[in-house]
Amino acid sequence: MRQDISLSIRCVAAKTVVYLGPPSCDSQPMSQVVTLPLWLFVLILLFAVVTALSHFLLPSVRWFLRKRMERAVERLNKRLDRPIQPFKLLKRSDTINRVVYSPEVMEAVQLHAEETGVPEQVAFEKARGYAREIVPGFSTAAYFGFATRAAMVISRALYRVRLGAYDEEAIRKIDPDATVIFVMNHRSNMDYVLVTYLVAGRSALAYAVGEWARVWPLRSLVKALGGYFIRRRSRNALYRRVLARYVQMSTAGGVTQAIFPEGGLSLDGRVGPAKLGLLSYVVNTFDPSGPRDVFFVPVGINYDRVIEDRFLTHALQTGERRFRVSVRKALWAVIRQLGRHLTGRFYRFGYAAVSFGTPVSLKEQLAKNTGADPVSDLGDDLIERVREIVPVLPAPLVAAVLVRSEASSLTRDEIVTRVTALRKDLQRHGAHLHLPRDDPDYEVTFGLRQLKRQGLIKEDKAGYSSLSNERPVLEYYANSVLQLMPEPSAPPHDLGPIATDCKDIKVATT
Repeated sequence: MRQDISLSIRCVAAKTVVYLGPPSCDSQPMSQVVTLPLWLFVLILLFAVVTALSHFLLPSVRWFLRKRMERAVERLNKRLDRPIQPFKLLKRSDTINRVVYSPEVMEAVQLHAEETGVPEQVAFEKARGYAREIVPGFSTAAYFGFATRAAMVISRALYRVRLGAYDEEAIRKIDPDATVIFVMNHRSNMDYVLVTYLVAGRSALAYAVGEWARVWPLRSLVKALGGYFIRRRSRNALYRRVLARYVQMSTAGGVTQAIFPEGGLSLDGRVGPAKLGLLSYVVNTFDPSGPRDVFFVPVGINYDRVIEDRFLTHALQTGERRFRVSVRKALWAVIRQLGRHLTGRFYRFGYAAVSFGTPVSLKEQLAKNTGADPVSDLGDDLIERVREIVPVLPAPLVAAVLVRSEASSLTRDEIVTRVTALRKDLQRHGAHLHLPRDDPDYEVTFGLRQLKRQGLIKEDKAGYSSLSNERPVLEYYANSVLQLMPEPSAPPHDLGPIATDCKDIKVATT
């Protein structure tokens, strides 16, 4: 005869007593009492709930969220000039597997195992670890819901943001199926924020980010925004092969990217020579007969004030590129600026301007190139194009006049005269000048005020002069202008129409 089994639970002295048996209190052969600590019972119950959710509820929830995300991306792509490519929307785990199981990486794993004497499985797990470090997990909600809004707020709060040269017609003619790579000079860590804001209405950028951002919570945020980390000084062949494979797959998948060919922040204010690592990954596996072309868009960036200016010039003097920033000092600087905001004493850091040059087709470049090293030739050409479109701003222009002067000090009228002459010289060499009101007198007023606020110059009865201990910082700003004085025989590239404000470029409002 069937008997019902009852379960009774009572808590005694922080223990859980579980009684298994029939409803009656009569003793039965199979009846027994199991005593468990309360914490263990709660843990077992929690595991049971999680298991039930993972097997029955979570798959349905993930499917629902995935379909909802796909519909949101479909609506978003209708507004973007360059839609988000399917490769960028792959699950991160799938992308990692595609990278590590590619023939190129598997060959590198075998070679690494032979060279180091470790088992192939150990070498494979090392490659998988590199892939996890590199491959991002792009989130459209994080990028277009948070990052672009934050980039706009931060950029406008700190600078008067302006658009410099912008060859809109040439950029619009780029094949929609082509891969676009923005090639930028690296002036400040604000570059990421500024360019993200300006191109938010056209596409989502995947940045190549240095090791400085591999700290919590930046690491997770950068990956959610589609950025991938690179170890710039790594000589590990296996790591390089994994990185190369990811870059090549992203390029082949049409992902819009942004790279800094200098390989790091400029320490002297000039656009430095190209580091060819990332460019070589793109060029070496590119098939000119394939259906997808690659277009490089030169981007020139300049600021009236670079937030990290003294760190950079100090690194140039000491030869140490590791910037040791005190967290306490950084927090105090933020609090001080917030205090100035609240009391109405905060002044923005002058102008920040970005210029976009004429796109360079990789197919056309390789067809014209007859040299033995197409990667080096491409890098030199792109760097030169980037240098030519770096905007000239008021504070760097005034700094250039003070640095070039042999006199110990200059009066304001002398500075105006020399600024006017330098402007004409720069224009003859094809430089792009973004100067307020097109009025040398006002430009000098604005530039001098900015340099004085930064503590780089002093004013006395004799006029304006640089402070001796701040001379390297003044030269840092001046170099961004003086580098635009090329040999007269070098013709400037056609930059197309010139825009004057951020309203001339589409900016996402979603």
